[in-house]
Amino acid sequence: MRKQLVSRISYLVSITNRNLFFINLNKKTTMELKPIQEKFKSLYGTDGATYTSPGRINLIGEHTDYNGGFVLPGAIDKAMYCVIKPNGTPDRIRAYAMDLSEMDEFGLDDIPIKQWGKYIFGVCKEMIKRGKKVEGFDCVFAGDVPLGAGMSSSAALESCFGFAINDMYNLGFDRFELALIGQATEHNYVGVKCGIMDQFASCFGKEGSLIRLDCRSLEYEYVPFNPVGYRLVLLNTCVAHELASSAYNKRRESCENAASYIRKYHPEVELLRDATLDMLKEVANEVSAEDYMRAEFVIEEIQRLQDACEALKKGDYETVGKKMYETHIGLSRKYEVSCDELDFLNDVARQCGVTGSRVMGGGFGGCTINLVKNELHDSFIKRATEAYEQKFKIKPKVYDVVIKDGARKL
Repeated sequence: MRKQLVSRISYLVSITNRNLFFINLNKKTTMELKPIQEKFKSLYGTDGATYTSPGRINLIGEHTDYNGGFVLPGAIDKAMYCVIKPNGTPDRIRAYAMDLSEMDEFGLDDIPIKQWGKYIFGVCKEMIKRGKKVEGFDCVFAGDVPLGAGMSSSAALESCFGFAINDMYNLGFDRFELALIGQATEHNYVGVKCGIMDQFASCFGKEGSLIRLDCRSLEYEYVPFNPVGYRLVLLNTCVAHELASSAYNKRRESCENAASYIRKYHPEVELLRDATLDMLKEVANEVSAEDYMRAEFVIEEIQRLQDACEALKKGDYETVGKKMYETHIGLSRKYEVSCDELDFLNDVARQCGVTGSRVMGGGFGGCTINLVKNELHDSFIKRATEAYEQKFKIKPKVYDVVIKDGARKL
């Protein structure tokens, strides 16, 4: 375990501007590396080393991060890849985004022209801030983390380049520091005040395990995830509703308000993570009905995650599934961040006998994550896609995902 030496870090789950990369959704589950490697050689006349870092899912634990609670992410088999090699210059970076067919070139005192260049530039600058020397390099990158599906392609890109540059120049950063470098890149160069979960999952991912991450102390533990007889499936509603950011901020304010009232009677309560339902009931007449409802969800969700972790350690996936459904009900009725499309897919999952289903991420669109028995997989996908298209006149995108290792050299 590793503990961060700060008592409080604010964690903002970005629900906009998180997946800026331009992925071909028809690619195979595992990308073919040869085209990326061949493109590098054609551009730069030499071979380079290949690195990868994955996207992520979060099985349970939504809107708990900025309340000091826990999350349960895992790295997946969809990732960003880069081929990279020093080019002998003090600070010139030549980068080619293969999925966009775009080239950018910049120095470490320049501002990249392309938006995606800021991710590479930011990682380098954050390493330099930490006292390391980064020199010029050439690179080509591509990925198969689906666009707009909440699997964190941007964190995968930051972690991929962070791991590659660290390894290539032997800079000595550990995975914890690489995750913080990725987060700081988002904050300082992209303008997204994200939390640490996405980068943490990309760096620390472990095949066959999810990561129980304490969002206050940054302590973590691996929780076994070996769902023999089950599959993880994401269904993307392909909708993103307006006002999601402002609605998110309102909910965060509700949580802070509720915690402040509880703190008057229980000074030890800094965040809702420290509160109990009994404490919340004590202030029921002092907080608004809306603030009470939001806080109730968060306190219950933190406990649900703990219960799900215990069930996973026992191999009890049926209980995990029940907790997922409970989370969806809470997100829909108490936190009110679901939408008609997400609720529809959740209802179809329940009707089909799917073990567990819930909205994944901040809400107001995006994906449901589903724990599905193997024998139900095909019939569920068929029914869900047909029914969804009939009702909403659009096809949901389907992603089967498998839990895999984090950032590494190939």
